[in-house]
Amino acid sequence: MDVQRKLEILADAAKYDASCASSGTEKRDSSDGKGMGSTAPGMGICHSYAPDGRCISLLKVLLTNACNYDCLYCVNRASSNVPRARFTVEEVVKLTLDFYRRNYIEGLFLSSGIIRSPDYTMEQVVSVARKLREEHHFRGYIHLKTIPEADDALVAEAGKYADRLSINIEMPEETSLQQFAPEKDVRAIRRTMGRLRLKLDEAEEDRTAKTKARPQRFAPAGQSTQMIVGADSANDHTILHTSANLYGSYRLRRVYYSAFSPIPDASRALPLVQPPLLREHRLYQADWLMRFYGFDVAEIVDDSAMLPLDIDPKLAWALRHRDRFPLDVNRASREELLRVPGFGTKAVERIIATRRTTTIRLSDLARLHVPKHKALPFIILSDHRPSPHRLDAAGLIERFKPKATQLGFGF
Repeated sequence: MDVQRKLEILADAAKYDASCASSGTEKRDSSDGKGMGSTAPGMGICHSYAPDGRCISLLKVLLTNACNYDCLYCVNRASSNVPRARFTVEEVVKLTLDFYRRNYIEGLFLSSGIIRSPDYTMEQVVSVARKLREEHHFRGYIHLKTIPEADDALVAEAGKYADRLSINIEMPEETSLQQFAPEKDVRAIRRTMGRLRLKLDEAEEDRTAKTKARPQRFAPAGQSTQMIVGADSANDHTILHTSANLYGSYRLRRVYYSAFSPIPDASRALPLVQPPLLREHRLYQADWLMRFYGFDVAEIVDDSAMLPLDIDPKLAWALRHRDRFPLDVNRASREELLRVPGFGTKAVERIIATRRTTTIRLSDLARLHVPKHKALPFIILSDHRPSPHRLDAAGLIERFKPKATQLGFGF
């Protein structure tokens, strides 16, 4: 099988992994004439976004889609009737360098099915990163998948070369993982996450220590994971509770949510249709509320245990707690402002900076990039005060729901 055909198969097989990002790592470049690639500002190419909004292209492939495991939700499971392929280490290295030279990519996202043993698979994945870094002096972004049962020395070596490591927990509940992926052990996954956190903590201590010794390098962009949404019966409260536990226990940079997609020859235990993609979107919004806005899971999800699909979770919380509004924008604390619908973290910082020197008025909201339609019922300005009956009105929620649209006939 030629490399082109392998790329077609293995790039397509990698598309189901959503935990593909290129942010948070250290800055490197080759402007000094040494090495190749940088982390500075097609087929097998995925696009992710840095914190400053830059779109970054990564070559996203599997080393192989052959796998010893028979996870029911996975299109590459052992019993799946799909074409199989396998790259050699040298082929992945050459593809990465060739794609970079043509300005197609800025980095590599590499995962693999489990072949022979976890140690053998992990060693093959690490070999790609080692050759890129040591033999070709590649300075671009590298994200490697970690194999849970792999030897600790291989995991440590992976962190030496990779910018980010990730290990997918797959399911929000242990019972679901046992049902859909009996070969996988959630305790082994969490042990590996714990080992990664210890090594990340050690590397951070080395960087902050005031010594002349060069600090050890270990995955400067941290670790991440992915959960499949909608393959089991777990509700949004369970999913977000698991995410909160992972953030607290292992200091993950990101938890990615991937809506289950029906696969060929699927097990009867799996649903026949995928969950609405809007559910995945609402989970990401709720995840941001936990990480950047100071919300707890119990505040985000109400008694129904599911996030509403017609409005975002922050607005839903505000409508359930109307007694806390309206807020005086010129006097409220940062924590209070972060809970106003329509106020993002950057907008709040701009508001706080502006009110140090002047009183914020209604006309200032556009300059501060605040959406007035969503925020006005919940705030007080020097020249704006919403009427009490407007905030208490039963029909306020209808103001924010998307308007009904006429369905087309498709011709």
